Amino acid sequence: MEFIINNMPPIMFLTLIGFLLLGFPVAFSLAANGILYCLLGIFMGEFTFAFLQALPERIFGIVQNDSLLAVPFFTLMGLVLERSGMAEDLLETIGQLFGPIRGGLAIAVVVVGAMLAATTGVVSASVISMGLISLPIMLRYGYDRKLATGVIAASGTLSQIIPPSLVLIVLADQLGRSIGDMYRGAIVPGFLLTSTYILYIIISSIIKPSSAPALPEEARVYNEPNGSRGLGSLLVVTLIAAVAAYYLDSILVSESAPVDEKVVVSLLLWGVIAFVIALVNKFLRLGLLSRIAERVIFVMVPPMFLIFLVLGTIFIGVATPTEGGAMGAVGSILLAMSRGRLSLDLLKQAMETTTKITSFVVFILVGSTIFTLTFTGFGGQVWVHHLFESLPGGQFGFLVVVSIAVFFLAFFLDFFELAFIVVPLLGPVAESMGIDLIWFGVLLAVNMQTSFIHPPFGFALFYLRSVAAKDDYIDKITGKLITKVTTGDIYKGSIAFIVIQLLMVALVMYWPDVVMHYKGQGSGVDPSTIIIDSGAGSYGSDPYGSPSPYGGDGFSSPADAFK
Repeated sequence: MEFIINNMPPIMFLTLIGFLLLGFPVAFSLAANGILYCLLGIFMGEFTFAFLQALPERIFGIVQNDSLLAVPFFTLMGLVLERSGMAEDLLETIGQLFGPIRGGLAIAVVVVGAMLAATTGVVSASVISMGLISLPIMLRYGYDRKLATGVIAASGTLSQIIPPSLVLIVLADQLGRSIGDMYRGAIVPGFLLTSTYILYIIISSIIKPSSAPALPEEARVYNEPNGSRGLGSLLVVTLIAAVAAYYLDSILVSESAPVDEKVVVSLLLWGVIAFVIALVNKFLRLGLLSRIAERVIFVMVPPMFLIFLVLGTIFIGVATPTEGGAMGAVGSILLAMSRGRLSLDLLKQAMETTTKITSFVVFILVGSTIFTLTFTGFGGQVWVHHLFESLPGGQFGFLVVVSIAVFFLAFFLDFFELAFIVVPLLGPVAESMGIDLIWFGVLLAVNMQTSFIHPPFGFALFYLRSVAAKDDYIDKITGKLITKVTTGDIYKGSIAFIVIQLLMVALVMYWPDVVMHYKGQGSGVDPSTIIIDSGAGSYGSDPYGSPSPYGGDGFSSPADAFK
């Protein structure tokens, strides 16, 4: 009996993994496991029923958490945009822009994946949209199947690391850190990962040109009457808008403003100026811009303005993440309305799905807090701390072991399960070792991103499999026979991008500055210099006389207070 009590934390964790592998819902597995072992602990005399008095307060704390309001706002924004046809417009336009170069269609998929990530934040929407639209086009023009499927699946997962990601919101909540800081910390790794995908495509097209051919002449629909592509006018208007934006930014933003604010305002001004030039050219029929230039500006600037409305207002300190999410939801509805694609059915479907996803997150969070309460009652946090503090290598050794463990757990658990089960156990250990929790959270987010493209259970692979051709078919444009896309093609295509994501995990681990730049937005106060007088003399000294890992209250675990 004593052996069982002393090893209850690992027994609880293994039981939970067993429930999940048997297919029980995550939220109910967490809650049932917590209540079951709590009753067992009461039966064994470890704690009394009074221990459960902490549970209602924890659940009310979840319901009262304003930060979690960002989840339904960002989800609604993404679903409205996904159903409004924005992905189709972006893929067609950017595909025409980059298509004439080798690997251009694949590069367009990555660029659109990053833009969808910064507006929708929903993996399923990104993968399904790009799988339906771009995969048939890439297969039509002879792209290697592994490259085509891998690019689509991996680009869809950018939604998990590029703000406004739901994963980052959950991680910030579980680690007790600001969502805004988590967004700032993740923005550079997200765009480094995007750039690495594009670099891989370029290298692949150079090494094996046949794997990523250029778009043929007859498929380029935005050429000028004289046969030219019309990129000159696009370049000119881009330069004019950039110079004007730089000049206005120097007037509107003070020199002492943070770099994030300067970049965000400059990009907003660039987009607005380019959009105004294109509008004037169109309505006055000046004929100064080519077809491709007008198309690129009118399709790309509105989503960029929405990105500013959400992320820009957060970065410059005008809005909180919750307020930014609310503005983004309203902005997405207005954008869909302006395109004539908003209907009552579309809005109803988006709101129903938002309700389901939000309920899913909240129920998992409630189940997680029940499990964590019992786990902590048995001294689970102490057990986890002792388990990891004995690892060789200090902070670096801890991060390496955690990264390896999360990578292999991601074969079987999705990112929500990892965030709600693993992160609450590891966060206190990381903090006690002096690891910045924003850095730790972004590192976990990049790592958990691989869970979407892990064979054989990666959700992005399943989403792509559901829309990829399962049988041979005749292409309507070329009349050629296109062979089916096999599950093996999809799995093999994901391997290269899993390696790229793991390299990004190593980069974030070895080079913390790619995340820690977020501290440049802080107040400059060193928390270690703050002295708080607790007034212990007024309330009596600690009768137990020994420090505790739970804040110096003298108990070896919270459950001891109820014995």
